[in-house]
Amino acid sequence: MSVAAQLKRDFSTMTLVLIPVAIAINIVIGQIVVLLKLPVYLDSIGTVLVAVLAGPWAGALTGTLSNIIWGLLIDPGAFPWFPVAAAIGLVAGICANFGLFKSWWKVCIAGFFVALAAVIVSTPIGVYLFGGITSSGSTFITAYLLATGQELFTAVLSTNFLVEPLDKIITCLVAWLIIRGLSVRYVSRFSRSDNVNA
Repeated sequence: MSVAAQLKRDFSTMTLVLIPVAIAINIVIGQIVVLLKLPVYLDSIGTVLVAVLAGPWAGALTGTLSNIIWGLLIDPGAFPWFPVAAAIGLVAGICANFGLFKSWWKVCIAGFFVALAAVIVSTPIGVYLFGGITSSGSTFITAYLLATGQELFTAVLSTNFLVEPLDKIITCLVAWLIIRGLSVRYVSRFSRSDNVNA
């Protein structure tokens, strides 16, 4: 199947209906986490959901739109993170294509790969745009590391390596559990339904 044909198949009516729902999930949960100042993010559950069911490009688009909409409508601080959200969707979709969403322990491995992508993309944004201080609860960890004498880049990178794996493994597991809770008939209507044991 050609790339164009696969993209057309991935961006089916089912996917186009799911993407706004996934964006709402991302924004609502993400905003709750920000308000509670939790040391995790959990703002990519919808992105991973779409990535698993409709492929990496649909996941990347969902992540990108989530942060752009969130940033424009609610929290301007969310906007600059859209490259991270795109990377999360892309990597989650690739992991799903390689069968890493077929059992809980494989989902944990996928979560680690997604976290690695998030660390690589988010660290420069956190350092150069925000000086290491963001609206997330993980800022407390960065502040502590800075107080112990670590350089800014090292402190942000260390914080990301502490927070991202836990966050992304939980995110991937929650998305996987949601998919597992859906009916087989519903899941089978998506182009990448074979990515999970529905």
